[in-house]
Amino acid sequence: MTQPQTLERIKGYKMWRFWLLSCIGMICFFIPISIRGTETIIVDHIHLAIRARLGHAMPYVALGLIMLGAIVPMIRKDFARSKTEAVIVLFKCCGAIIGIMYVFKFGPSFLFRPNYVPFLFEKLMLPLSVLIPVGAIALSLLVGYGLLEFIGVLMEPIMRPIFKTPGKSAVDAVASFVGSYSLGLLITNRVYKDGMYNKKEAVIIATGFSTVSATFMVIVARTLNLMGYWNLYFWLCLVITFVVTAITAHLPPISNESQDYYKNQEGGSPSNIEGNRLLAAWEEAKRQSHQSLPLFKNIGVNVRDGLEMTIAILPTILSIGLLGLIIADYTPFIDWLSYIFYPFVMIFPIQDQTLIAKASMISLIEMFLPSLLVVKAALEVRFVIAITSVSAIIFFSALVPCILATEIHIPLWKLVVIWFIRVALTLLITIPIALLIF
Repeated sequence: MTQPQTLERIKGYKMWRFWLLSCIGMICFFIPISIRGTETIIVDHIHLAIRARLGHAMPYVALGLIMLGAIVPMIRKDFARSKTEAVIVLFKCCGAIIGIMYVFKFGPSFLFRPNYVPFLFEKLMLPLSVLIPVGAIALSLLVGYGLLEFIGVLMEPIMRPIFKTPGKSAVDAVASFVGSYSLGLLITNRVYKDGMYNKKEAVIIATGFSTVSATFMVIVARTLNLMGYWNLYFWLCLVITFVVTAITAHLPPISNESQDYYKNQEGGSPSNIEGNRLLAAWEEAKRQSHQSLPLFKNIGVNVRDGLEMTIAILPTILSIGLLGLIIADYTPFIDWLSYIFYPFVMIFPIQDQTLIAKASMISLIEMFLPSLLVVKAALEVRFVIAITSVSAIIFFSALVPCILATEIHIPLWKLVVIWFIRVALTLLITIPIALLIF
């Protein structure tokens, strides 16, 4: 009897990490405070302070990260994996070249037009260079000490009937939303290969939960001047994204997906919790808190992951972002394709209906591009697009290559169909909400 009591006593003592560090993480991400006349969340304040401290060196720091993002895939020979990877590596190299030309002020004059590379570099490259690593530190507190597991157990009763996924998928969902889609896909792929998700469940999670992180949402909110509505934007975005995921899980092509397990494994057994679910969630949080890495090691791991993500996305956002803006400005291609969203936009009395349809269409290329198109639009339009660009989830500059690199093997055509359904549903849900609020 002595050993269990001692273990329980140790558990009770060490749970200060769950309470303290999780609370600090939540405060960093969800509590806006005012400093020197600027009201925003703490993560954003720290990012702004670092950029101010770096001053004129900041563009060179961003350029260094962009160049790393192009050099590392070449060293790893990512281009040899598949044709898609080869195209992505090419875009990364183009992004590095564009970054060099911008920082050192040479190259074609059209690159230096205010709405092109200067806008992309100042509004996206510079903030992302600092905000993602800083956000990774806060995320290590938020997700590392039992909070995810606590939420996961509490969410389990609604995951299966609503999302058609096991209760443990709630951890993937929250990990993606407060962490990153790469983290969520890493978890999903590993659990799928371990035989705890079948193919259909893995597809639902990969295309419905692997959204951009809260850190990226700060960038969207800052770009569209929505930081004054941060909590409203964040929580509505979370709810709408998961409502859309619940609906798409019951529609083709996902509803017709195979329910086979990876390499014909037996499949995971459902987890049944008897008794008090809150106590079970607390036990799961205790277990994770005691298995977690020491604080500074955990921060180090998350910062490394954050830097890897930063160098992976910066060059593609710069090159694909520029290409998308050029296509949107100089060709009718996006305008033609945007007609597919007219039926979902024109039924509402909202401003800039054609712009909303166009921004929704371009979200397939890169999730930041819709924000760039509507940066000067009315508040309700900016709010709709800010949510739509996140809820769409699927975009070619980063997420699609990540999904294609997993063992889940989702065909490209199916990803495009799922993207269209998600965007259409998001518009139908978000526009009336925005009209009511604003």
